[in-house]
Amino acid sequence: MSDNKIQLEPLQPEDKDQFVRDNQAAFNYGALVEFGLRDAHFEEDGEIISRETIENAISTGDAYRIVAGGQKAGGLVVKTDGEWGELVLLFVSPKVHSQGIGYGAWCAVEKRYPGVRTWETVTPYFEKRNIHFYVNRCGFHIVEFFNSHHPDPHDDGGALEGQFPSGMFRFQKIIKQQGDDDGQTA
Repeated sequence: MSDNKIQLEPLQPEDKDQFVRDNQAAFNYGALVEFGLRDAHFEEDGEIISRETIENAISTGDAYRIVAGGQKAGGLVVKTDGEWGELVLLFVSPKVHSQGIGYGAWCAVEKRYPGVRTWETVTPYFEKRNIHFYVNRCGFHIVEFFNSHHPDPHDDGGALEGQFPSGMFRFQKIIKQQGDDDGQTA
């Protein structure tokens, strides 16, 4: 699916509950594919990502529904501050994986926030699809690996101690301005 068919629509209050449930279903899918039913990475009973975590992200960032072909296909939350941005959450319904929807959504984010020059995000070490997506599709670079020997100084929730003891990758994408060395993204 080409990125011009992907739209980001601001999350509406009446869709918040479904957004949370859809996000949880997408995150659970990734963990269950990797670990099966023996997964011990749940943040709350039966959920990889808790309702509280998602609601906190929504309340402190800009939340969008990813719409593909007129249908809700996922969602995302970003935070920005001048030239810095953080992709807090990004999920695509497992029913529409591998159709270019995530990439189209990321392209739409970059277009919507043209002043952001540095984007960051994190993902658990086991999310191979996410690592491929961020590095090979979207142009991010792995810049840090948080683990028991190198904890995330901003993690006040203890993700490495409990939920993801084997680690998290931090990704960064620098978007060069016109007139920089080659005018391309790094």
